[in-house]
Amino acid sequence: MLWRNQSFNSIFILLGIFNHSPTHTFLFSLVLGIFTVALLGNLVMVLLIYLDRQLRTPMYFLLSQLSFMDLMLISTTVPKMAFNYLSGHNSISLAACGTQIFFYVSLLGAECFLLAVMAYDRYVAICHPLRYTILMNQKLCVLMTIASWTLGSLDGILVLAFALSFSYCSSLEIHHFFCDVAALLPLSCTDTSAFEQLLFICCVVMLVFPVSVVIISYSRVLQAVIHMSSGESRRKAFTTCSSHLSVVGLYYGAAMFMYMRPASSHTPDQDKMVSAFYTILTPMLNPLIYSLRNKEVSMALKKVLRKGKLI
Repeated sequence: MLWRNQSFNSIFILLGIFNHSPTHTFLFSLVLGIFTVALLGNLVMVLLIYLDRQLRTPMYFLLSQLSFMDLMLISTTVPKMAFNYLSGHNSISLAACGTQIFFYVSLLGAECFLLAVMAYDRYVAICHPLRYTILMNQKLCVLMTIASWTLGSLDGILVLAFALSFSYCSSLEIHHFFCDVAALLPLSCTDTSAFEQLLFICCVVMLVFPVSVVIISYSRVLQAVIHMSSGESRRKAFTTCSSHLSVVGLYYGAAMFMYMRPASSHTPDQDKMVSAFYTILTPMLNPLIYSLRNKEVSMALKKVLRKGKLI
C-alpha cells in the first residue's frame, strides 16, 4: 500500500465528545455506567446461553452471536474514548485508527446481516413450525452466522484499504470520539468522491438488503400470527417478535440515518450523537430487551444463579 506522505506511526487527534465541564463530566460518568451495563449484560447473555441446555436452539445461538458482536462493538470505541478523556491525551496512531475502522465497520456489517438471519429464523419458527428443525438445522444456522461474520469482515477490509490509502495532509484533528471513516475523509487532501460513492453503495447493500429480508419475514409472521387460534400462541409469538423488532428498529434506524444521507447534510456534532446512540446505547438495550421480555431467558438466569455458575 502506498502511504504517500503518511507513515504508519502518524498521529491523529480525536476531539472527543466531552469536555471537562461539570455537565460533561456527569455525561461521561453516565456513558461509563452504560458501558458497564452493556458489557455485563451481553457477557451474561453469552454465558447463559452457553451454560443452559434448554437455550441451545438456533434462536438463542443467534442471540448469543448478537451479544458477542455488541460486546466487541462497544469495546472498540468506549475504552479508547475513556482513556483519552481521563488522561487528557487525545492522540491515536494511524495503526490504532485503522484497527478501530476495521472492527467498527466489520461488526456493524455483520450485525446487519445477523439481524436478517434472526428474522428468517422467526419466520420459519412461526410459519413452518413442523419443518423448523429441517429448514433451520444446526448446520444451516452456523453457516448463516459465518456468512454474516464473513460479509461484515469483507466490508471492513474494503473500507479500511481505501481509507488508509489516502494522503492526510491537512489538519489531523478528527471531529469524533473514535476513528469513523466518515470523519476521517474530510482530512484527506486527495479526491475521495469516488470512495464516498462506493461507501454509499456498500451501505445500501449492507442495510437495504437485510431490511428487505426483515420486512418480508415479519410480514409473513404477522399474517400467520393473526390466523392463530390460540391466544397464548399469539401472545408468545408477539412477545418474541416484538423484542426482535425493537432491536431491529433501533439499530437499522440509526444506521440508515447516519450512512444513507448526503454527505452535505452531515455535521460533526450530529454524527457524534447518532454514533454514540448505536455504538454505546444500543449494545446496552439489546440484552435488556431480550432478557426482560423473555421468560425462558429469565428462568434460565434464575436456574444458573441458583447453581452458582455465574456468581
